[in-house]
Amino acid sequence: MPSSPRSSDPTDDLAQLLAVLPPELRDALARLGTLEGLLEIVLDLGRRPEARFAGRVVELAAEPLGRDTLAHVIERVGAFGGDNRAGLERTLHRISALRNRRGDVVGLTCRVGRAVVGTVDVVRDVIEDGRSTLLLGRPGVGKTTLLREAARVLADDLGKRVVVVDTSNEIGGDGDIPHPGIGRARRLQVPSPDQQHATMIEAVENHMPEVVVIDEIGTQAEALAARTIAERGVQLIATAHGNTLDNLLSNPTLSDLVGGIQAVTLSDEEARRRGTQKTVLERKAPPTFDALIEIQDKDRFAVHRDVAEVVDRALRGLVPRPEIRVRGADGQVAVEPPREGPEETAPRAAASLFDDERFARRRKRMLRILPYAVSSPRLERTIRDLRLPAHVVDRLADADCVVTLKSQEKRLPKTLRAAEADGKPIHVLRNGTTGQIESFLRGLFDVGDVLDEQRSALAEVEIAIASAQDSGRPVELAPQGSFVRRLQHQVVETRGMTSTSRGDEPYRRVVVFPGPVVSA
Repeated sequence: MPSSPRSSDPTDDLAQLLAVLPPELRDALARLGTLEGLLEIVLDLGRRPEARFAGRVVELAAEPLGRDTLAHVIERVGAFGGDNRAGLERTLHRISALRNRRGDVVGLTCRVGRAVVGTVDVVRDVIEDGRSTLLLGRPGVGKTTLLREAARVLADDLGKRVVVVDTSNEIGGDGDIPHPGIGRARRLQVPSPDQQHATMIEAVENHMPEVVVIDEIGTQAEALAARTIAERGVQLIATAHGNTLDNLLSNPTLSDLVGGIQAVTLSDEEARRRGTQKTVLERKAPPTFDALIEIQDKDRFAVHRDVAEVVDRALRGLVPRPEIRVRGADGQVAVEPPREGPEETAPRAAASLFDDERFARRRKRMLRILPYAVSSPRLERTIRDLRLPAHVVDRLADADCVVTLKSQEKRLPKTLRAAEADGKPIHVLRNGTTGQIESFLRGLFDVGDVLDEQRSALAEVEIAIASAQDSGRPVELAPQGSFVRRLQHQVVETRGMTSTSRGDEPYRRVVVFPGPVVSA
């Protein structure tokens, strides 16, 4: 992939935002010197005003804020809409209000908006290929900035008919004339947030776009409108509530964006062929979006090029294998292609380390389960089939927990009352079928997800070690939790190499360095 120039701010219109502040706050900001990296100015009644930068907060006054200061700012901004947001004409700044029970404004968040050129270059090829693309990421990571830049590139550079559905004027700025940051794209404003889905359909029916750009799909009606637009052959570029693909899959309102999930009962023969239980989860329909981009931080992106495939893999318990793109300080973009699954590539050393850790935990703790109105032989057989660190007991005094049926929970017989009195957990099943028992045990012991993820992570570090040795360059791994990162560091150390952890949770990851351990 060609190098991507570092992002630059063509304009942030900061002077217009500062102009609505009282002189004493403007003077305090001027004394800070540079305002590069300023995220927002927070004005709360009875508290000291603050300027918030990435990683630090600066107080702008020694005295708490009074109502007169809030009134000074409110008089100089546009009217607040139903979402308690206002803006400044032809800027991307956003002023949001906090209100008390009477509806009076008691706080303001003055968010700095910037049109940043170059942010889309890392994933420009994905957006330009005509497929609908969904952007995910935590608040403040740059989703809306990327969305705005995508609209400009598609409209100006590719000459497409682009319509931006702008609910809170965050993409195109406040006022009747859109901000230059969206280029020649047309902007359709939304009267109120609860009408976004209707405006999405209006954009397609009235204005014949080739591309529709939408920020923050968050309701079932908006998800349905997005599917309607995609089925008409219009390219969608959108963001949604959620940080990762897993968030969408577990959200019943928005899972339709990636195809939806349904429970399917297999025949005995098909279940044996697949090696699964009879009731499995499968994708319900084709995804609304063809590609998905997780924005892990402003210079790191995980690209899933085929949403249908990655959802199918996730529902089978397989770890997603996105393409990782990282933009360095020099603007060069490093692309890590999707890694092979652990079943094809896991070296014996990594598997051995994992197995030792797993069985060490099993020897350390054996869970004792008392079944009440649940078949003991069926429970024992399922524990044995899943190879879990548990066994069945027949006395409450010997049990760590109790598993029973919903019908028994309603009656609350003597045994269950005694378990409650002893503080022992009671797990309730809808019925006593093998499928229900297996689902309960898998959830209790995190069977499948955790084991597969750890195996994949340890296989990945072995591949990274070999890659670092061959290339002589550091190799960055996928983000993991602290326990898995510790295992990865141990593997690197056993190979006589060095590693470190980089980034913030939940995207903190291990970096493997090619050099050997240096003695002090």
